Amino acid sequence: MTLAGATLAAIPSPSVSQWQLGPLTIRAYALCLLAGIVIAIWWTARRWQARGGNPDTIYSVSVWAVPLGIIGGRLYHVITSPGAYFGKGGDPVAILYIWHGGLGIWGAIALGAVGAWIGCRRAGISLAQFADVAAPPVLLAQAIGRWGNWFNQELFGGPTDAPWALKVSDHVAIAAGYAPGTTFHPTFLYESLWSLLGVIALIACERRLRLRTGQVFWLYVLIYTAGRLWIEMLRVDEATTVLGLRLNVWTSAIVLIGSIAAIIAIGRGRPKPVASEE
Repeated sequence: MTLAGATLAAIPSPSVSQWQLGPLTIRAYALCLLAGIVIAIWWTARRWQARGGNPDTIYSVSVWAVPLGIIGGRLYHVITSPGAYFGKGGDPVAILYIWHGGLGIWGAIALGAVGAWIGCRRAGISLAQFADVAAPPVLLAQAIGRWGNWFNQELFGGPTDAPWALKVSDHVAIAAGYAPGTTFHPTFLYESLWSLLGVIALIACERRLRLRTGQVFWLYVLIYTAGRLWIEMLRVDEATTVLGLRLNVWTSAIVLIGSIAAIIAIGRGRPKPVASEE
C-alpha cells in the first residue's frame, strides 16, 4: 500500500544537490560533511582549552583522526553494500566517489579511533580524555552531516502520511519500489534531531554527574546507538541482512550492549572524575 497523494503537507526534497563553479563541482553532501567536521574540530579544541589543554593539540590529532575516519566509514559502507560496486552493473571505481553518499558510521568511528590513538600518542595525551572531550562535538557533526542525505534523497524510511513526511522525486520513489508521489519517513531528520538531543544530554550529564574518564565517550555511543537502532528499522533502502534484520540493526544492538558494559566497568574503577567547562 502506497500513500501517493495522501499527504497535504510534507518536507520537500531539494531539487538541486550540486552546483557547478567552472570546472569545480560543489556537492551539498560534501558541504554538510565538511561543515560537521570543521565545527566538531573547533568545538573540541574549545572544550580541550577549557580544561587547561593546548587547543593546537586537537588540530594535530584531527590530522590523523579525520582522514582515517572517512576512510573507515567508506570501507564499512562498501563491505556492507558490495552490490553497487562489485555486483552486476557495479562500478568499483565508484568506491572513490564519497561525495555521492555512502559512509558507515561504525567504520568511521572504528578507524577514526585508530587515527585518534595515533594522534594522541604523538601528542602525548590520553586517548580516553580526548574521546570524552570530542564526544559531544562528534555527535553534533553527525547531526549536521545527516542533512547531506536529504540533498541526495537517500536513506529514507517507509511510507507515511505524517505531516512531517518526506517527499522525494518521482524517479527516486519508483527506484525504491513505490508509486510516484509516495511520501516517506524522513529518517535523516529523525537521526539529526536525536543526535542534537544527545548532545544536550551529554553536556547535562557532564555538568551534573560525577562521570569518570571514558564514560562520556561511551555514553555518547549508548545514546547514538539507541537512536540508530529504531531509526535503522524504519529504513527501506537496500541493505545486507542477517537473520531477517539489517546488518546495522545487529551492529547497533551489539555496540549498545557493549557501551552499557563499558560505562559500568569504568564506573567500578577509581579514575578521577571528568572535568567539565562551566
